[in-house]
Amino acid sequence: MSTYLLTGAAGFIAWQTAAILLANGHTVVGVDNLNDYYDVRVKQYRLRQLQTHPHFRFHELDIENLAGLQPLFRESHFDAVINLAARAGVRYSMENPHIYMSTNAQGTLNLLDLMHQHGVPKFVLASTSSLYAGQAMPFSEELPVNTPISPYAASKKAAEAMAYAYHHLYKIDVSVCRYFTVYGPAGRPDMSVFRFIKWIDEGKPLELFGDGSQSRDFTYVDDIANGTILALKPLGYEIINLGGGQNPISINVLIDLIAKELGKRVRRNEAPFHQADMKATWADIAKANRMLGWAPTVSLEEGVRRTVAWYVENRSWLKDVNV
Repeated sequence: MSTYLLTGAAGFIAWQTAAILLANGHTVVGVDNLNDYYDVRVKQYRLRQLQTHPHFRFHELDIENLAGLQPLFRESHFDAVINLAARAGVRYSMENPHIYMSTNAQGTLNLLDLMHQHGVPKFVLASTSSLYAGQAMPFSEELPVNTPISPYAASKKAAEAMAYAYHHLYKIDVSVCRYFTVYGPAGRPDMSVFRFIKWIDEGKPLELFGDGSQSRDFTYVDDIANGTILALKPLGYEIINLGGGQNPISINVLIDLIAKELGKRVRRNEAPFHQADMKATWADIAKANRMLGWAPTVSLEEGVRRTVAWYVENRSWLKDVNV
């Protein structure tokens, strides 16, 4: 069994990734700074699920803190580092771009340099479909991604480039996973699926940027976590899309599915489309299938059903969560 350093452990994708690794008998050392970008109660909920497992160890720590990370690498022999810690959110990156660079770029550098010093052979980096802005769909990994339209996307591009440099110089094996609109139970409260469920359930109007015709390649969190774990295999340096892989699904269709599951009507407030958002995303996942043997297994209909069921089951405390 292996020992993994998993950053952003209380985050949405990392939480599910850790749960699968632990269920398969591995040891997970998790770090997370538990920042308040979104309601910390959701992070604490996820963390409590993991802390019941004897092979999970948690450190409240920021990946920007190089001195704080050093003891972890001295005390444990990591088979790989899975870097899922990040400042996320396209719109907020316009308000505070500096912290996006310090976490997403400098934090990634800290991890890579410690891996080099301590001989850790494998790095998995979470990246984003936001890099594909302006490219032809479906997005393939071979497309140039040199025109990011938000500081968030630019900071992720910087992290990818630094990972390549450490692969080239020190032969660290790197898998870059570009995620496409991840959703599911205990998802981020700042993202559309959680917000729409809560607003519709509470009879509040949805706050939409645009008319809902924009579309996304929605991908269920379990599928994303499984793909991330498969990416731990030796690959050299590879960028791999993890997405739904079907035709993009409009926000309007998503809203209708949620309303149907809740059995409630929808009210809407529409604002102008945001200039940092993408009109549509769609992943070409042929490479993930070829290299990892990965394909998504959970349809949007089933994923929405599971997510709404989780929300209803936890409504007693979720009613107080800020979105």
